[in-house]
Amino acid sequence: MSLAITVDNFESEVLGSQVPVLIDFWAPWCGPCKMLSPVIDQIAGEYEGRVKVGKVNIDENADLAERHGIVSIPTLILYNKGEMAAQKTGAAPKQAIVSLFKNLL
Repeated sequence: MSLAITVDNFESEVLGSQVPVLIDFWAPWCGPCKMLSPVIDQIAGEYEGRVKVGKVNIDENADLAERHGIVSIPTLILYNKGEMAAQKTGAAPKQAIVSLFKNLL
């Protein structure tokens, strides 16, 4: 299961994470986000303990979206050791998403 990332927990859950963190910036009204959501949840389950998977609802966390320059959703951002390591915009197949972090495992 993915973790809800907010302004309040971003530093501890993302920047302070000991494992890579994949963040899905999404909104409930976004069709491609709804299509991507089950894939993100599947990745969260398969890589539990090795990759942390979180979701940022941009309607509820506009500050985080703005800070990351999100202009289109869904956008996936990978953090590794507190640093942004990769970014992908738009719905993508599972293997394309996994390829963002596979080399870090």
